[in-house]
Amino acid sequence: MTDRILVVEDQPQVVRLVSEVLKAAGYQVLTAGDGKHALEIVSLEQPDLVLLDVLLPGDMDGYEICRRLREFSAVPIIMLTAKARDADILNGFDAGADDYLTKPFNAKELLARVKAVLRRSQRPEEMTTAIFRCGELEIDYARHVVTRGGSSVSLTRTEYALLRELALHCNRVLSHVELLTSVWGSEYRDELDYLRAYVRYLRRKIEADPSNPRTIVTLPGIGYMLCCPDDE
Repeated sequence: MTDRILVVEDQPQVVRLVSEVLKAAGYQVLTAGDGKHALEIVSLEQPDLVLLDVLLPGDMDGYEICRRLREFSAVPIIMLTAKARDADILNGFDAGADDYLTKPFNAKELLARVKAVLRRSQRPEEMTTAIFRCGELEIDYARHVVTRGGSSVSLTRTEYALLRELALHCNRVLSHVELLTSVWGSEYRDELDYLRAYVRYLRRKIEADPSNPRTIVTLPGIGYMLCCPDDE
């Protein structure tokens, strides 16, 4: 079945360019010029992926649209932004985005991100122990539920995939390349700043003191490790 992608963008030339690239690669394309229509299309058409511009007309920007989509849909979302600052990227993650793409971008870069996000969303899970526990952190692999101290932790699809990868190799150092390749795909093996941003935001959600992380520890110049001295 052909994947369907919703492009949420108000600039006709950008819509035309992105649509042509996606159609040439074999995808079906839906379009929306504002938040209201984007929400309606996702609800009615249930696309396989959403390309969502940050700056849109009306009373909803891309972040707000993303938050509203997450109230009823787990569709993968790639934010399109002219801003590449960490604060803007983290705003997207906080809203529930799975990835981001900075303008201007070329066709090869666009397709690589689209393919990678679709692959992650469709990748089957291998069999694992049903429940992982590390101190106050608990991961229910079967239900994709994460709790800390008994309270639910809301993670995006990609944040969960990163935490899961670290947990599956608990107390083992995973290099930057290993994590980027396993979680995002080989296309991302050099995106070190990208990985750092995700780790920083994940720490904000699961660490008691994100400025002094004890669960996800950094091995400078090497990678990261999920540290669990009381590993069961």
